Amino acid sequence: MAAPRVEVDGGLLEGGGQILRVSTALSCLLGLPLRVQKIRAGRSTPGLRPQHLSGLEMIRDLCAGQLEGADIGSTEITFTPGKIQGGSHTADTKTAGSVCLLLQVSLPCVLFAASPSELRLRGGTNAEMAPQIDYTAMVFKPIAEKFGFKFNCDIKMRGYYPKGGGEVIVQVSPVKQLNPINITERGSVTKISGRAFVAGACHLKCEGDGGGGREVPPEGVRDLYVNIQPVQEPRDLAFGNGSGIIIVAETSTGCLLAGSALGKRGVNADKVGIDAAEMLLANLRHGGAVDEYLQDQVATSGTRSEPVGFERLVVALSVHFNTDFQTPTGVAQLPDHFHGTGQRGFPNENGTRDPPHQTAIHFAEQLAKAKFTVKKSEEEGDASKDAYIIECHGVAMTNPHL
Repeated sequence: MAAPRVEVDGGLLEGGGQILRVSTALSCLLGLPLRVQKIRAGRSTPGLRPQHLSGLEMIRDLCAGQLEGADIGSTEITFTPGKIQGGSHTADTKTAGSVCLLLQVSLPCVLFAASPSELRLRGGTNAEMAPQIDYTAMVFKPIAEKFGFKFNCDIKMRGYYPKGGGEVIVQVSPVKQLNPINITERGSVTKISGRAFVAGACHLKCEGDGGGGREVPPEGVRDLYVNIQPVQEPRDLAFGNGSGIIIVAETSTGCLLAGSALGKRGVNADKVGIDAAEMLLANLRHGGAVDEYLQDQVATSGTRSEPVGFERLVVALSVHFNTDFQTPTGVAQLPDHFHGTGQRGFPNENGTRDPPHQTAIHFAEQLAKAKFTVKKSEEEGDASKDAYIIECHGVAMTNPHL
């Protein structure tokens, strides 16, 4: 007998694409038929955009599922998943839509396939409002490997706004089960490195981006050498013009926190580097062990890990502890800006912001019945900071094919 179709309100919380990514990935993994209504109701242009549609079509194809109502501008879709399949799968946004967001929705699924998978993702590799592909390689991948992820990311072509044209090939090996992890001790910063890139007609600005990143060293680590590598992308490996920077801080306990920024027309190159450095500074000042981009990705990984031993991480929250976050299993106290630095999240009907991590927790509880708790850190070193501990009791998902 088929499982009943789960109804998802796409207008809840941030009302954005993260709801679609989390819910369809969990639907695929758990075999739950799904209906998502009010898709991206919280955005100025509601409904599916090309990058969301290509992600949905990829999920449909990799599990031989059924997808209805999926067109550009659609505000409601139904999805009935089938069996997750290995092999080669392709998604092409045909725009500068982020390949990293395509990876977020597809990678968790193919980890539980019967055989290795190859994901060919086309679109923007360094896009606004999404992690850059360099973040995926330098920050997300090392942390994901602690969960037991097994994948390699090969950047074949970089693509930038407005045309995209980038291509990334990700080789994924299936796993039996993910591991629970603890990320609670940030330790001290031991290394700061990064990459300042330019492509196409932007070659004269490369040194400026890197210099801006060096001019604002994080507090408490001013004696460390900040190693920013300036890179002029080869013309045969980059489509169009683009520039940007990522700066990564590595700590004595293996934590990785980052700041990044992209160049824009009319913005001084030094300002781009300074913006990235200030983003990293904010993540370091607030005391968390993961940065703002990693929080929502770690939350969904913890959902599928073993139930024995909590996944625990310390996150930094930059505003007051004053909002009740209603979940299917009770009430978790979460701040208005549950995302670390105040730079992410989108206004809700109350004028506050519901960030992606809160979205990931809500729908992981609704669909997977994972259990999350959030509490103020009582560690002495965190006492003066807005640091909180998130615990996730996962559902012990196992790969039936291994």
